[in-house]
Amino acid sequence: MASRTRPRALLLHSGGLSARQWRRLGAALAPTHEILAPDLIGYGAAGGYPIGQPFHFRQDVARLVDLVSEGEPVDIVGHSYGGLLALQLALAQPTRVRSLAVYEPVAFGVLDGPGDAEARAALETFEPYRAGPEPDTAWLMAFVDWWNGPGAWVALAEPVRASFRAVGWKLSEEVTSLLADRTSSATYATLTAPTLLLGGDRSPAAERRTLERLAASLPNAALTMFPGLGHMGPISHGALVDAAIVAFLRARL
Repeated sequence: MASRTRPRALLLHSGGLSARQWRRLGAALAPTHEILAPDLIGYGAAGGYPIGQPFHFRQDVARLVDLVSEGEPVDIVGHSYGGLLALQLALAQPTRVRSLAVYEPVAFGVLDGPGDAEARAALETFEPYRAGPEPDTAWLMAFVDWWNGPGAWVALAEPVRASFRAVGWKLSEEVTSLLADRTSSATYATLTAPTLLLGGDRSPAAERRTLERLAASLPNAALTMFPGLGHMGPISHGALVDAAIVAFLRARL
């Protein structure tokens, strides 16, 4: 298939990682899609983000709007923070989006119903990041352990911990802005693009509830929960998650 006829797939990485997260998925999709896999602000080739300078996730969304403003509409894939950006980009540019495939997007604004109080309360445990010359390792440990269970930070290889320390301020600012976001379930219900929602049954209850609320709100969404997987499923079980995304995107060709 000639490259000019292939649809584009925009792959958005999780907070704390980089576009390298999607290298295997990009290779799997390359025969049928033109791959766009940018490093988000503050990561990888995009360069570091100044410690102490405020950040809001809308800054990443604005950069992505520029990326998809020309050419044919795109299929968007995202994980965690990248999943939130995928949904927000679709809200900002609905005609530029062919489909969405998101693994555990942190779209906590949908927790706006009377049955969501417990899930919202679980999000209030995040403390502010202490910006300074040294990384706030205590905050990073609390963040990683919240998502993956006690001891997860300690279990990481030292190079991985070092990479988190290097982007700790930007990561914490992402978290602060998304926790304050109140994009409602009714707003997300305006998204009509075919959407694949993915998650793991070992993820925190607040995220599982978020997926349930999105699945009930988006008119063309399907939800797949993977037994035994957690929030980092696209990393720990990449082949399984990638296969689901590839099948979904290729069904739209």
